[in-house]
Amino acid sequence: ARRYGLLARTLAQMDKLKQAAARPGRGATANGDPLDRLTEPWSLSDVMKPDPLPNGKTDTNNNGAFSTDYIGGNYEYPDGSYITRARIWQAHVDYVQGFFYFLANDPQVPRGLHEAISPWGLCKDAFVDNGHWPHQLYIREARRMRGEFVMSQKDIQTELTKPDSIGMGSYNSDSHNVQRVATPDGTAENEGDMQVPVKPYQIPYRLMLPKRTEATNLLVPVAFSATHVAYSTLRMEPQYMIIGQAAGVAAKLALDAGTAVQDVDPSALAAKLRKQQAVLE
Repeated sequence: ARRYGLLARTLAQMDKLKQAAARPGRGATANGDPLDRLTEPWSLSDVMKPDPLPNGKTDTNNNGAFSTDYIGGNYEYPDGSYITRARIWQAHVDYVQGFFYFLANDPQVPRGLHEAISPWGLCKDAFVDNGHWPHQLYIREARRMRGEFVMSQKDIQTELTKPDSIGMGSYNSDSHNVQRVATPDGTAENEGDMQVPVKPYQIPYRLMLPKRTEATNLLVPVAFSATHVAYSTLRMEPQYMIIGQAAGVAAKLALDAGTAVQDVDPSALAAKLRKQQAVLE
């Protein structure tokens, strides 16, 4: 599985809200990103995507070839010990802090980008006990169950209908870069980014089911049985809520009938969900 970690997403521009970027001990250029080779007059939108939130804050996401994603820095996180995860968390702090400090202060940065970045900073009223950094990484994708049925690319692009539908999905296949490689001509290329639209598709009950030989009383509504490509569209909060609702209803049906979760009647499950205003097609 490919993992994506983003540490700082809430930024502010107003002086009364922002905490100015501090000089990092380590940073983006120290981690191998050739930001110091920038020659094009990049704009703010080339390096980050600040979507406005109330009260002068933003939800800032990765944008462009070199941005807030610490590409490749998250591989060890899902299987890592607490010590390993703490090290990876700190590495993300160092990267993001170094990224913004470099763009705001280094004389090699094109002046227009330097001036655009300088007003930004962490929100001074957020995470005040942790240097204004979140306590946890945002983990977009990690380890998942492998059930008898594995939802895959065909289920979100061509085979869109399912006899055991529990809800609908429609978000595009969205996954960020997984590695940055040096090319023979001396440039760098990012690999792995995926932004592919999908048509609305049905989510099957089966994706929550473990193999019968492994468990008959378990439903998995988040780390469900799906490939990387399928998970890239299913991993949105609305779908988590849809699948979680179905898991709760299915668990009640299995308990009442004294059956394995694999033997829950899809028609009975669909009828219960429709009564709860679920949209199944």
